[in-house]
Amino acid sequence: MKKLMIAVGMATACMASVSNAAGTGVIDLERVVENSTYLKAQNASFQQKFQPQTNRIDALTKELDALQKRAQANAKLSDAEKQKMSTEYQTKLQQLNQLQQSVQSGAQTSIQQVRSVFDARVKKIAEELRIENKLDVVLNKNSALAYDARYDLTDKMIQKVNAIK
Repeated sequence: MKKLMIAVGMATACMASVSNAAGTGVIDLERVVENSTYLKAQNASFQQKFQPQTNRIDALTKELDALQKRAQANAKLSDAEKQKMSTEYQTKLQQLNQLQQSVQSGAQTSIQQVRSVFDARVKKIAEELRIENKLDVVLNKNSALAYDARYDLTDKMIQKVNAIK
């Protein structure tokens, strides 16, 4: 019974603080991400940075396929020719695996850096919007079950995110 009374007291206190709230703003983070010029620029840079490696990965994959088909088509190869093809195949496969690991590691590092910068920007701007609009809290739209559209700050967030250089 004592626990129930404490729970009711806490719920009442929470409801009182919400009823005294100055307001709540919402932001559609998906739209912010989709419309971020920073993320678009980072994506283009990312593509350009890894294009040579992805081209090499594609080339190595084609070379491996060609070697495999050639080995299957020529059943009458000598042992020396089979050994040579096997060695070539293993060498290219090792190069491919190393390159894929390198690209994956570099991509993960780049993505983490971009995400960290973008998250910091979004949080900073959300705080600015909260203060400018005299709000108590700014929520992700997906966290709200229902809200009045006049509290949607998404467009302002997009403008501010894109204004940062």
